[in-house]
This record gives sequence, structure tokens and C-alpha cells, in this order.
Amino acid sequence: MSGGVDSSVAAALLQEEGYDVVGVTLRLWPEEEGHLHPCCLSEGVSDAQAVARRLGIPHYVLNMEGPFSKHVVDYFCEEYARGRTPNPCLACNRVLKFQLLLRRALALGASHLATGHYCRIAPSPEGFRLLRGVDKTKDQSYFLYILGQQEMAHLMFPVGVLTKVQVRGYARCRGLPVADKGESQEICFVPGNYRSFVSRRLSPAPGPMVDTGGRVVGEHKGVALFTVGQRRGLGIGGGPVRYVVRLESDECRVVVGGEAELYSSWLRATDLSWTGKAPDKAMDVLVRVRHLSPLVSATITPAGGGVLVEFVLPQRAAAPGQAVVFYAAANGGEEVLGGGTIDPVGVCQEGI
Repeated sequence: MSGGVDSSVAAALLQEEGYDVVGVTLRLWPEEEGHLHPCCLSEGVSDAQAVARRLGIPHYVLNMEGPFSKHVVDYFCEEYARGRTPNPCLACNRVLKFQLLLRRALALGASHLATGHYCRIAPSPEGFRLLRGVDKTKDQSYFLYILGQQEMAHLMFPVGVLTKVQVRGYARCRGLPVADKGESQEICFVPGNYRSFVSRRLSPAPGPMVDTGGRVVGEHKGVALFTVGQRRGLGIGGGPVRYVVRLESDECRVVVGGEAELYSSWLRATDLSWTGKAPDKAMDVLVRVRHLSPLVSATITPAGGGVLVEFVLPQRAAAPGQAVVFYAAANGGEEVLGGGTIDPVGVCQEGI
């Protein structure tokens, strides 16, 4: 229970269904670190406690500052230092929520761990299936491709069958004090600008900014301060509009180019995870290269410990370090098959 409306309603729904519910809030980040999202601070704990009192359920705070610092914050900074774009929500889900917290819950005798994620788990003759949330504007399945059969057997996502409007309406009907609490799209541990946060921790080294032909067009203050697709803040005025198309951390170079150079016809994914059986041959799927980006048609082919993802239509700004998630081509991509981390991408030679 983060103290937000989604996890609060998840607890209330399960209680209504007759489950013996216990609320747990993770303490992830020391308050002395400065301005953070309320879910990480005492405000989130207080709100979760208020909901627990309203529901009449026990509530506990579990300190995970150490694992969060190591597996989420350090990873976040290290990926930027490598010229990659990290996904801290995925790292938090993978390690803290669905490894450490799930193990703790089961060890204490719980049958399931429930969260406020907008997605669904459905049983089938082949095992559990991970499905997109009913509210497609809030669907969080992109962040949960890391779940396997062992985890899904002990997970519940009660709000996945509801829309956000329905969740807030239910919270008001139950008199939950967080019914109208706002939500943030920011990274929970970053106070506004991630570049300032990363700079304080990494002391990035400056280097050349070059075009795709290798011509120096400017200087930059650190590869870690840029992401693929970035247009603003490049410091190279005049001439055609340019975007960051590649980051070369070994040479400390930021490569810029035109809009067309952002498009790729293929990419390679590694560090794979599958919700069911891994494919052993080429397969037509729908893919998503960032959270809530459109589902697009592609073919995935196992290759050298990863998969080759070939798009039917070239995709814009697929950033190494981010996730590419695979959905079943049938039924409009309702089922999540798995995913992996984007490695190199193949520039589209034909244009867009």
C-alpha cells in the first residue's frame, strides 16, 4: 500500500471478497535525501495507515532502503553512465516487489501478494496468463513482463478489471481518505530534473557532440545527461533540427541527426523474461518499445541468447536500456508474452 488510491482500493476489494488482508508499505528512500514523491515519504505511510484504519486491517512498514538504493537508484545512474536509458519502475517491480516482498509475504504465511497495478492475471489450461488492464489509458502490463508462472501463482491485481474513474468512485463510496489523492508521473526518487540528480552522483565527463557522419558540431557536458530522441538542450543552435540518435559512452560522444535517423527497422533484445514458455522459432507478435506507445506488428526470432525484433514499420527512438515488450498478436494484443532490454537498434536505411 503506497498510500495512493489504487493500492487502497485493491485492499478494500479483497476485504470485500472475504480475504484476510494485511497492508504493507515499503520504506524506500531516506527523507533526508530531499524532495521526493509522497509515496516514498512519511506522507505515503500516513495515508496508507489511514486507509488501513478505515478498513480495520493491520498495517506494517517494511524498510527496503538498502535494496532500493542498490537495485534501483544505483542501477538508474549506472545505466545513464553507459549511455543507456534505464527503467527504474521495472527494476523496482522485478527485485523489490515481486522477489523480495513476495518472498517475505509467503514466508509469513500469506497466500498471495496484491498490488494496485492495472493489469490482470487469468488462469488457463497452459498456466497463468498476464493480460492488459481493462483501462487501456492506465494499463501497466509493460512494467510486468518480468513475471513468470511461479510469481503469478501468488499474485493478485484487483483493480485491473476497473477503470481509473471506477476506482476513484469505489474509493469514495467506501469512504477511503485517498479517494481524490493526486498521482504523479515522475520518477519517485528524483526531485524534478533527473540530470541534476545524475550529475551529483556521477560527475559526468564532457566530450564531443558529432553528427552521424562523424563531424564535430558541438560539445556536451556528459553522455549521462542525454537520451535517445532528445531534441531540447543540445546546445547547438542554428541549422536543421537535430535529435540525439545514439550515445557512445566508450568514446564519450553524443551523436545527433535528423528526424529520419531516429527510426529503426530492427532491434536486439537481451535479458529476456517470459510469462510462459519461451518461443523456439520465429513468431509474429505485437510489441511496445515504451510505456503506452502504440502496439506495432513485428517478428521476433531467437538469436544468440536474445531475440531479434524486426518491425513491420520502422519505429522511432527505440532507446537501448529501455524495455521492449511482446504481446500475442491475437485479440488485439491482450496477452503479455514476455519482453527484454533493448540492446543495439538497426537504423532504417529506407527512410520513413
